[in-house]
Amino acid sequence: MKTVRLTMAQALVRFLENQYIEVDGVQNRFVRGVFIIPGHGNVVGFGQALTQEAKHLEVWHGQNEQGMAQAAVAFAKQMKRKQICVATSSVGPGAANMVTACGTATANNIPLLVLPGDVYACRQPDPVLQQVEQTHNLSISTNDAFKAVCRYWDRVVRPEQLMSACISAFRVLTDPANTGAVCIAMPQDVEGEAYDYPESFFKKRVWRLERRPATEAALNDAAEAIKKAKRPMLICGGGVRYSEAHEEFRAFAEATGIPFAETQAGKSAIEWTHPLNLGGVGVTGCSAANDIAKKADLVIGVGTRYTDFTTASKWLFKDNCKFVNINVSEFQALKMEAIPVVADAKDTLPRLLEKLDGYKAPYTTEVTAAREKWQKELDRLDSIVFEDKKSWKPIINDANADSAKRYAKDLNASLCQTTVLGAINHMMSEGDVAIGAAGSLPGDMQRMWRPTGIDCYNMEYGYSTMGYEVAGALGVKLAIGDKREVYAMCGDGSFNMLHGELVTAVMEHKKINICLFDNASFGCINNLQVGHGNKTLCTELRFRNKDGLFGDFLNIDYAKVAEGYGCKSYSIRTMEELVAAFEDAKKVKNVPVLFDIKVLPKTMTDGYGSWWRVGDTEVSERQENLDAYANHLEHVKDARKY
Repeated sequence: MKTVRLTMAQALVRFLENQYIEVDGVQNRFVRGVFIIPGHGNVVGFGQALTQEAKHLEVWHGQNEQGMAQAAVAFAKQMKRKQICVATSSVGPGAANMVTACGTATANNIPLLVLPGDVYACRQPDPVLQQVEQTHNLSISTNDAFKAVCRYWDRVVRPEQLMSACISAFRVLTDPANTGAVCIAMPQDVEGEAYDYPESFFKKRVWRLERRPATEAALNDAAEAIKKAKRPMLICGGGVRYSEAHEEFRAFAEATGIPFAETQAGKSAIEWTHPLNLGGVGVTGCSAANDIAKKADLVIGVGTRYTDFTTASKWLFKDNCKFVNINVSEFQALKMEAIPVVADAKDTLPRLLEKLDGYKAPYTTEVTAAREKWQKELDRLDSIVFEDKKSWKPIINDANADSAKRYAKDLNASLCQTTVLGAINHMMSEGDVAIGAAGSLPGDMQRMWRPTGIDCYNMEYGYSTMGYEVAGALGVKLAIGDKREVYAMCGDGSFNMLHGELVTAVMEHKKINICLFDNASFGCINNLQVGHGNKTLCTELRFRNKDGLFGDFLNIDYAKVAEGYGCKSYSIRTMEELVAAFEDAKKVKNVPVLFDIKVLPKTMTDGYGSWWRVGDTEVSERQENLDAYANHLEHVKDARKY
């Protein structure tokens, strides 16, 4: 056996260079590049290895460990899990910063490989800088925190262990049923230790994405249930996009006449104009999907994990509603007491259609009526004017209009969030990608957003990670290239939490468009807080006065912040300024753009017949809390138990 002597870190980079994935006979490199923030723990060992061994791998300088890892998540999501980026950090806080991104990846079933530096395997210099010493177990380091949010975790304490660790890591990264974050912790001394590795370990290795076929028995069970249905509906989940089952899903819906709703991950698999497309479903869903869902007697979930936002905390679909779940994951397929079809969607849907013997869902005008009703509401949301009380309806109650009026006075602003979102949507070009993650914008977007093409919507809502938006925009841009634009819809709360990858975008000459909706608040959580009987507490950005944080709203000039980084920026308070800024920004090349848009609080969309179960207060001095708890009990009574 021929061998080559390399350090563990050099061997790891050489291995990454030679990993490929094959999908339907087409092979591509699986690892595009590496995001790195050098520090003690990875700069000497892994950093040296990148310099020496990286031939095809691109290397990007991250600004925040969470941010660069979130960029890697968005990249893999946009690439439909067919290509990944790696994120590597130093020991301690640098490593811990990536834990959130791993949670994002795993919750969304997106492959992410993180390579955090670790403390010394030999323990001779202990305790080293940034080492957490646990007196009951000296083998524990910060990197043990990754175990809760990763699909696979390993620590390489001898250089020869790298081989089995890498094989197991890529087994998970390329498994559509069990993919997510993978952590290989690298003790900094081991990174530099050498071993005689077999040359075969570095040969081109092809990981084949096999399409798992459904069993005949499962297909027969599913077909029998569907043929009995009087009011069936489909749910288009992220698995449709990752399986690239777009046309198969469309053909199934059209042949059977079964209308379909979308999850956040499934949105843009089929064009929003399709006559059977009901739009978003659940807590952040629209009236069209929710009205049909409430009366459904069968739901066919394709590639969805049924989060509480999809099911409205299991309240939307009634007890007499049955489920058929098509999913590569057995765990997901068994949810909602469903008939499980554990299989790939692209392979399964045509075979299932054949067994339906020409079945047609017995809908008449219900689907068209539901879509037309929603279209009228969309038109209203697109054209709300704050000064026109007939068109403007606060999301919670009239009392909350005070926040919007105060904000309008403090910031001299009058734009409504839904109107701005609709205008941006209309001004984007075909094929442009929209990205978002947290706050009130995901609800508005799942309801209102009209994708500019197929797979042009990248929403992280499995983990709802604030701070994903800016970093994610960079990841999407790396995925789609310079011929198309990416627009991040970002609240001021998310922007303040994490936007360091704007600097990376500047360094890399990548034009990403940040649409910053500044309502000087955590609007979504403020709605939740106040809507359940509580007083406002730390959810609005106000100056402190004698009564607490209830003074004037902060008027932060985010345009100047971005300009200081080297971005092109615009300050926007009117629709005329928004239109002019967008037209001008389309001429900008190779520089990030930030639109600082002042939008009024409480001007987002409503709930459209949904319910979200949260921890309402059973005992309180406030009657508003008790009323909310009574409402909670009424909904729990009607919710499915499992």
